[in-house]
Amino acid sequence: MKSLVYLSFALLFSVSAFAQDIVGSWSGELAVQGLKLKLNFNIEKNGTEYKSTMDSPSQGAYGIPANNTEFANSEIKIEISAAAIMYSGKLIDNENIEGKFNQGGQSFDLNLKREAGPKRPQEPKEPFPYNSSEVSFKNVKAGITLKGTLTTPKEGDDFPAVVLVTGSGPQNRDEEIFGHKPFLVIADFLTRAGIAVLRYDERGVGESEGDYATATPQILATDTESAIAFLRDQDNIDEDKIGILGHSEGGVIAPAIASEDDDLAFIVMLAGPALNGKDLMLLQKYKIEEKAGVPKQTLDQNNQIFGDAYDILKDRSLNGQALEDALDKHFKMSYGSQLPEDQRKGIVAQLSNPTMREIICVEPEIYLKKVEIPMLALFGSKDLQVPAKENIEVLNNLKKENSDLDLEIKEFTGLNHLFQECETGMINEYGMIEQTIAPQVLNYIKDWILKR
Repeated sequence: MKSLVYLSFALLFSVSAFAQDIVGSWSGELAVQGLKLKLNFNIEKNGTEYKSTMDSPSQGAYGIPANNTEFANSEIKIEISAAAIMYSGKLIDNENIEGKFNQGGQSFDLNLKREAGPKRPQEPKEPFPYNSSEVSFKNVKAGITLKGTLTTPKEGDDFPAVVLVTGSGPQNRDEEIFGHKPFLVIADFLTRAGIAVLRYDERGVGESEGDYATATPQILATDTESAIAFLRDQDNIDEDKIGILGHSEGGVIAPAIASEDDDLAFIVMLAGPALNGKDLMLLQKYKIEEKAGVPKQTLDQNNQIFGDAYDILKDRSLNGQALEDALDKHFKMSYGSQLPEDQRKGIVAQLSNPTMREIICVEPEIYLKKVEIPMLALFGSKDLQVPAKENIEVLNNLKKENSDLDLEIKEFTGLNHLFQECETGMINEYGMIEQTIAPQVLNYIKDWILKR
C-alpha cells in the first residue's frame, strides 16, 4: 500500500521556514529495518502558537500537517495523529535536537540538525526601487480583517493592478512553500514593470484574522473580492485595469469571481485547473504515483477505489458522521486488512474535511464559460499536479464551443507546477531547485498584462 502516501497532495500545501528559536527546518535520518529514511520537520510560530509540518522526501511526501506542536523549556513535541506519529525531543543547542520518533507503538531514535536556508537567487532584497506598504482591508461578509502588502511604482499614477491568489492550503502573502516565495518574486517583477500588486495573508495565516480550517474555495473567494474592492478605492490605481492572478486553486477562484464581475480587466491562471475536481484529483494521484514507480495494476486499483470515494463525497445528502461512516466502510471493504485502521481513519478525516470535499466537487467549466474578460492560462509541461495536456484539452474545447471566449493558452516546456525548470516534475524537487519561477514565465505575464 505504498501508493497511499501520495493521497495528501490536494494541489499544494505550504511549508514555511524561519530562523529563530526552535523555528526553522530540521532534518534527521530514521533507521528502520536497515534502511535510512530522511525526515524533515518545518516549524513556524504565529504569535505564541507553534505550527509544524513534516516531509519524507524519499517517499515524495511533503507538508504533512501536525495537529499539535509544543515547545517549552527546551522540550519539543510534534503530533501527527492522522498517521499515529509523535516526535519528542530536547533542544541541545541552536543547531541540534535529540529525540524519539514514535509511530504505531514503535519507538526509534531520531536526532535532528538545523538545516541551512536554501539558496534563492531570485528572491528580491531591500531597498526596493518601488513603494511597498503594509495594508489591511475588511471582508465585511466574514467580519474579518486581512493584511497584506501593496507594491506600487514610485513614478506615475493610475497604475494597472493585480491581486495575487494562492494555491490550496493555508499560505502567507508570499505563497511561501518549500523555501520559495513565488508571490514575492512575481510582485517584485511586475511592480518594477509598472504594475501595482496586492498580495495578502490568507485568513488565519500570518497577520490575517479568520479561520482557514473552515474555509472552502467559495469562502476564500470572498476574501479576494474584498482585496479587489480595496484596490478600487486607491487613488493611484486605475480601477478599469484591475485583474486577478491565481495559482493552482487560485486559478479556480479567479474565473469564479470574474464570471460575476465584468468590471475586472483580466485574469491570469497559473496552473489553474479546468478539469472537474474529481477527475483532476484522480489524474494527479495517478501521475504522481506512476512517476514514483507504482505498478500499473496498483495504480488502476487505487484510482477505482478513490474514484468511488470521491463519488461518496459528491453525495450532498451525506454529512458529518454519516459521511465519515460511509467513507470508512468503503475503504474498509476495498482494502481490508491491507490498510491499517489508523491510516484508514486518517484518510477518512482528510477526505471529509469541508475544503477537500469542495475541491472534489468543483466544476471550473461552469465559471470559465461565463467569463467575458481576457483570460491567460499558463501551464508547465512537467506539472504532475495540474497536468497540462488534459487541462488544456478542456480549455481548447471551450474555445471551440464559444469563439467569443477571450482566452489565451500557453504551455511552457520543461516546467513543473511551480513553473520551475525541472527534471521530473515531482514534488520532492521543488525545494531542491534554486529557481523560484522561470524568467520566461514572468516576462510572458508582464507583457500580457501590459497589453490589456
